[in-house]
Order: sequence, then C-alpha cells, then structure tokens
Amino acid sequence: MADNKRFIRAHIETTFGTATEILIDRVTGVNYLFHKDGYGGGLTVLLDKDGKPVVTPTEQIQTK
Repeated sequence: MADNKRFIRAHIETTFGTATEILIDRVTGVNYLFHKDGYGGGLTVLLDKDGKPVVTPTEQIQTK
C-alpha cells in the first residue's frame, strides 16, 4: 500500500501535555510549525530569518 499522506512529521519535541512539531507538505515542500499545550494548539508557516516561508525541495523529502 502506497503512503499517500500529504504531510510528514519532520521533527517533534514533547513534554507532559505539550508538543511542538515541524510538518512538511509533501506536495509543496512548505514547512509548518505546530504547537499544542493542553487543549489549545496552533499551526503556522515556519519562517526563515528573512520572514520567508521555509521550503524543503520536494526531491529532498524522504518518505518512510
């Protein structure tokens, strides 16, 4: 069965009740930052030092 998930988890850090993740869109290569704490959470585009979206070239994205 082919892996057809749109997003892959590139990084995760967790502590009790919180999690911070970096997700990569496998189609566009755009990186997103997701953070949750308790019942709240948020998702945003991950930005570089110049304020531009971080984009991973799609040929560098590894599938598992």
